[in-house]
Amino acid sequence: MRSKAIIALSLTLLLSAFAAAQENRSEISLQGTGFFTKDAIGNGNLQRGTETGGFLVGYRYHLNRWLAAEAAYGYDRNSQQFFSLGSPSRVQANIHQATGGFVVSLPTPRSLRISPYLLAEGGALVFDPTNNSFATVAGAQRQSTGVFVYGGGADFPVVRHISLRAEYRGLVYSAPDFGLRNLNTNAVTHVAQPSAGVVFRF
Repeated sequence: MRSKAIIALSLTLLLSAFAAAQENRSEISLQGTGFFTKDAIGNGNLQRGTETGGFLVGYRYHLNRWLAAEAAYGYDRNSQQFFSLGSPSRVQANIHQATGGFVVSLPTPRSLRISPYLLAEGGALVFDPTNNSFATVAGAQRQSTGVFVYGGGADFPVVRHISLRAEYRGLVYSAPDFGLRNLNTNAVTHVAQPSAGVVFRF
């Protein structure tokens, strides 16, 4: 009797695991991004980020049909330009983005073959100066700042387990000063980050 119970329990667990796998709750995405920073003004400084591009990698786990948890990492490189009454300054930096939050799927007719969603996340941006002597002011230090991310997008199925994704993320955070008081704007700024890429579900 005990062996039959163990076999039955094992079969139940295997079937449950198989059913969970069939639901395709997990997905990995790889996207190319744009990175467009709004000017920040304060303390007599105008701070302007150069326009650039990068990539975004994400993992999303669907808790149910409507809600998913997501973790994402992004990379970009740009230069923060500072204009004031003194001479202009410039800091070239690698920008690392690490965020996590929730994604809400929006209802649509199945005939449209599109899966729109909204997202809200929190995390950090790390601005890491490249120390390029021609593009970075002396004394610039690595700096981290909290970031709030909002946005949305849509997935377009191509074949089973693979979709194309178009997405927009808005990043809200305190403009970096790289530890230099004369570069501080004490302002909140915004990055528009449109992206497109591919999603693998499993």
